[in-house]
Amino acid sequence: MRHRSWWLWACAIAVYAFLYLPLSVVVAFSFNDSKLSAEWVGFTLDWYRKLFADDEMLAAAWNSLLIAVIASAVATVLGTMAGIAIHRYRMRVLLFMVLTPVAMPEILLGVSLLIFFISVFGADALSLATVVIAHITFCIGFVAIIVRARLADMDEAIFEAARDLGATPWQTFRLVTLPLIMPAVIAGALMAFTLSIDDFVITFFTAGVGVKTMPITIYTMIKTAVTPEVNAVSTLLMVLTLGLIVLASRLAPDALKARA
Repeated sequence: MRHRSWWLWACAIAVYAFLYLPLSVVVAFSFNDSKLSAEWVGFTLDWYRKLFADDEMLAAAWNSLLIAVIASAVATVLGTMAGIAIHRYRMRVLLFMVLTPVAMPEILLGVSLLIFFISVFGADALSLATVVIAHITFCIGFVAIIVRARLADMDEAIFEAARDLGATPWQTFRLVTLPLIMPAVIAGALMAFTLSIDDFVITFFTAGVGVKTMPITIYTMIKTAVTPEVNAVSTLLMVLTLGLIVLASRLAPDALKARA
């Protein structure tokens, strides 16, 4: 047993080191006082100052923030409704429709949305609006999963008691259901925001000419060289993403344990 335990710990440490050591290097070299990330020269905050003075990067950050806010807000409303409907009516068709964008590979979903937008609206239709629609499409499923997981752990007698006391369906939802599932709704909104703000593949296929988001701008920058400015923006995006994921997991600890 001790030998097996030691082996499991060694494997776990190796896997986590493989995942997080590159991220640690990115964070460390964002403070490197050198134009190249080849070797450590000294500590500096100049790359963060340069980043916040970069108008192109600030515009891309604003686009990403705008897309994420709108997409997460709409996806939260629709995903909450879908999660409640899936839990209440047990419709396999609805479950399939909501969860398909979650299970589908991003590149396939991006190409499908690109073909749809061009076929329906024309080649010039790609814009910030198409990116928002695409992000809403794949975020709805994540919100629905989280809300459904929350409802699955609740006692149906609570809602029956509200109806027995004379509450209408709307009153039951507003006064009983919504307050009880609110942590899951907030967690779903945070998860949708996190997935939207750092998405690259789907955004790349659905963004029009001149539409820049942070992931696309970072991709454009690293085609030349990985400078400490790229490391700086990657560090800030990483901190924001991890912070929102941690907050979402605190609000809905069973979010990733949704029952199929």
